[in-house]
Amino acid sequence: MVGGRDIGLFVGGFTMTATWVGGGYINGTAEYVYLPDYGLAWAQAPFGYALSLVLGGLFFAKPMRSRGYVTMLDPFQQIYGERMGGLLFIPALMGEIFWSAAILSALGATLSVIVDININMSVVISALIAIFYTLIGGLYSVAYTDVVQLFCIFLGLWVSVPFALSNPAVSDIGVSAKEEVYQSPWLGQIKPEDNWLWADNFFLLMLGGIPWQVYFQRVLSASSATYAQVLSFLAAFGCLVMAVPSVLIGAIGASTDWNQTTYGSLAPKDKDESDMILPIVLQHLCPPYISFFGLGAVSAAVMSSADSSILSASSMFARNIYKLAFRQSASDGEIVWVMRITIFVFGALATAMALLTGSVYGLWYLSSDLVYVIIFPQLLSVLFVKGTNTYGSMAAYIFGLLLRIGGGEPYLKLPPFIYYPGWVTVEKVHHLTGDVEFFVQQRFPFKSVSMVASFLANVVFSYLTKYLFESGMLSHKYDFLDAVVSKHSKEIMDKATLVSNHDNIILSEMAPVRQTLGAALAGTFTNTEVLSDDDVSSPESSHSEN
Repeated sequence: MVGGRDIGLFVGGFTMTATWVGGGYINGTAEYVYLPDYGLAWAQAPFGYALSLVLGGLFFAKPMRSRGYVTMLDPFQQIYGERMGGLLFIPALMGEIFWSAAILSALGATLSVIVDININMSVVISALIAIFYTLIGGLYSVAYTDVVQLFCIFLGLWVSVPFALSNPAVSDIGVSAKEEVYQSPWLGQIKPEDNWLWADNFFLLMLGGIPWQVYFQRVLSASSATYAQVLSFLAAFGCLVMAVPSVLIGAIGASTDWNQTTYGSLAPKDKDESDMILPIVLQHLCPPYISFFGLGAVSAAVMSSADSSILSASSMFARNIYKLAFRQSASDGEIVWVMRITIFVFGALATAMALLTGSVYGLWYLSSDLVYVIIFPQLLSVLFVKGTNTYGSMAAYIFGLLLRIGGGEPYLKLPPFIYYPGWVTVEKVHHLTGDVEFFVQQRFPFKSVSMVASFLANVVFSYLTKYLFESGMLSHKYDFLDAVVSKHSKEIMDKATLVSNHDNIILSEMAPVRQTLGAALAGTFTNTEVLSDDDVSSPESSHSEN
């Protein structure tokens, strides 16, 4: 799961970058730069994810790594109990699986443009290869293949750019950046009425990019807390560098007279094929042998992200669900086998979704929103806020879920039941069929507002229940989650918090978190010294010494 916690800076930096730079990242950046009404101003992923890695390195990597956790869900289960950890596993798992499915479907789309082969077969074979080496070597094989894959992405895309730029059908991209040549300038603009929408999406990428197991798997596998921070900063730089060729390819697409190419008289945007602009540029503006290099780049990008996500999902399941919730006595060997089985199951699930559901991108958008709205505020609370408990966590979960789902999701044709201020009805015309579709666009930054509401609900309900039970206004028998009146509750409130002004986090501050855990269970979380009280030998330390 954490590669023996000795992943070095070189491999670590590469694997963290490659995890973010997936098929969706490369294709999506090119698509937004190319789209006439959006342009570079709306291609938020490179900057959003780079900033999320910087913030993760500054504030989250050190406390998580120095407390010796194994997965992102460990602190939740330690403070909120197994049941709450299990509930938080759901959005985290959905995010990883839908993300894998979305990038596998991006691979299928890309291959179908360049090579005349069966899409389904190519996606299944690619997924099988990624699943196979992940099964065998876990984090090690994922990390080392990421180094090779990142090199392939870099080489493949950069080799294609000069050929595409020098094609006679392409006008000067410096001119088309600011002036209208074949379509509106590719630098794009943010209209005043879209400011809040832009900001909402940007915060979603920047803060919602942090609470992912794929990120923390790499942080927790670093050989020290400082290394974990440096890895995050290296990856932030890597993400920006890897986005440059995608931006150029999108700009080339926007500066091309498609009439002069083998593509045909209509531009991709008029055929509803904007999402395929990267493979279309490779196919129609580069010589065949070069477009194969580009195709290799996209395939490598897909594998480098799909393997990471599948490994992350199975790590969380094997440790936080199977071991900590059902079989505390499971041996390491048993956990490894559970991981192998779930890698195969989750990999098969992602592949099936990529091939069978047309709305895989919609599912991925919604689940990444849920990660932002539900898991991010809980992670903030569990690491930085003193005294939150399971009741607060539960309230936060429900608030976040309702407020986000209430806003609707156009990609899934899910209508809103909460109309936030400033909503408008937008019409979407399908160019080829001429069909017109209407959907509600929420211009209010409701995702970020849902996230803040979820965070506040956690704090308010935690302190409210603590006050009600401790003052005797509510009888102790109603504490059905054992979150407040348990034996160590006072100590938990006082000690289970991160004192952020310390340079080094003192591990003993995490000591007496035992309100919902059995001895064997608490012993699996961290080092035995960590769990013992000051000068008092805890049941865990004697248990693990025997």
